[in-house]
Amino acid sequence: MSDPMREFILQRRLIPPGSRVLCAVSGGADSLYLLHRLYCLRRELRFTLCAAHYNHCLRGQESDGDEEFVRTFLALCCSGEKILLPDGSVEELPPVEFFSGRGDVAARARERRQGLEETAREMRYAFLTETAQNEGCNLIATAHTANDNGETMLLHLVRGTGLRGLTGIAPQRGNVIRPLLTTTRREIEDYLRYRGFPWREDSSNRDDQFTRNRLRHRVLPELEAVCPGLPLRLADTAQRLREDEEYLTQQAQAALTNLEESEGALSLPAGDIAALPQPLAVRAVRILVGRMTRGNDDCSAAHLEGLVALCRKEGSPSARLDLPGGLTARRCYHRLVLSRRPPTPIQPVPLTLSGETRAGDFQIACSPAVYQGEIQGPWEMFLSQRAVPQPLVRRRGTGDTLRLPGRRTRTLKKWMIDLHIPASCRDFLPVLEQDGQVAAAAGLGPQETLTPKPGELCWHIRFFSPENRNFPALQPDVSKNTPQM
Repeated sequence: MSDPMREFILQRRLIPPGSRVLCAVSGGADSLYLLHRLYCLRRELRFTLCAAHYNHCLRGQESDGDEEFVRTFLALCCSGEKILLPDGSVEELPPVEFFSGRGDVAARARERRQGLEETAREMRYAFLTETAQNEGCNLIATAHTANDNGETMLLHLVRGTGLRGLTGIAPQRGNVIRPLLTTTRREIEDYLRYRGFPWREDSSNRDDQFTRNRLRHRVLPELEAVCPGLPLRLADTAQRLREDEEYLTQQAQAALTNLEESEGALSLPAGDIAALPQPLAVRAVRILVGRMTRGNDDCSAAHLEGLVALCRKEGSPSARLDLPGGLTARRCYHRLVLSRRPPTPIQPVPLTLSGETRAGDFQIACSPAVYQGEIQGPWEMFLSQRAVPQPLVRRRGTGDTLRLPGRRTRTLKKWMIDLHIPASCRDFLPVLEQDGQVAAAAGLGPQETLTPKPGELCWHIRFFSPENRNFPALQPDVSKNTPQM
């Protein structure tokens, strides 16, 4: 019997021997299949397996039930085992370790004014990344199937995309691996039914208000009726397109031999880009933007095409183009220069106590609340309304001191040095002041003496950068809410 998952792992070398793999498990059929198959393969492929579940708190008791179901499945089906070897010795394999986390996705989506799906994904991956780091896992395995890959390709197609979008879901991105991209949902459910394994059904997967669900329930069944085996056919197509994309990207990279980097800026002769065919030119400027943003660019096709046009524009020695992520592209005579726009200075202003306040390149969200013992973090914190009735927003000043909860008093400068905050960023992080005393500092946390007691009225304060790329060394991501104290 064929084993598409095992063959895919070996073909792609997704799990090197000696790896420690963190498997993301929702409780659905796909993730249970991935977990159990990895459990069965761990001795043959010589890796250690852990499991992680994230509760999005979107479906009340149903969400809590998912977490308990995964915990029970692990105890019953992925426990330790003893294997008798040919030489008569016994090898003992440990049970799969389990880690869980939770977060209020709906509340965070409202705060950040973005969709539930996007917010859930951000918070889930933040949890998986943090857990992998804490537990020494070098790989994170997710249960994206051949069907998911087909859905992604069609989504990109109907929204309008280039070749890169039609390559579907990558088998590996960073430390995240997808071993099921050549395994169909039908194969997964047949496997689980044969072994009598139940699974959880997420009720939100039946909600056709989500575009992906409409494709899954209405469009793809019709296409598969016309073309049996469609998910695997799309997987094959995605693989061929991925190989084409990788080749074109390599050719574009080879054209950047004259690239120079100095003081955080990139430059090269504009003619090196202008001389390339359009498909290579677009990929070349995407590489440049990716280097400036560490791969986290939000540039659309229109931005990239505008950047290519800037390179081809003759007679405009000082033309300029502003890009997402705080980047600026300039034509300096015959050279193209990509640099980061300088941070915006912070002007003193009273904090808006129920709403948002702009402070340089940061936004500060403040809302009244009752303190329930929540964790005080560097980007999300709680201050007593009694002790801090009307804080002032400003930049840091000489001699400013801060006593973080459970820590001793130190100057802001020393805290920032210890936390490896670059000197170029320190004066652009907002500080809250009350009556001449630092009440809180973005990236550090609140003043211990001004924090509330459980049950006390407080201000719930969040610092975030709408662009979030003007401070690449910091990358403040409030979805992680990682405390520094």
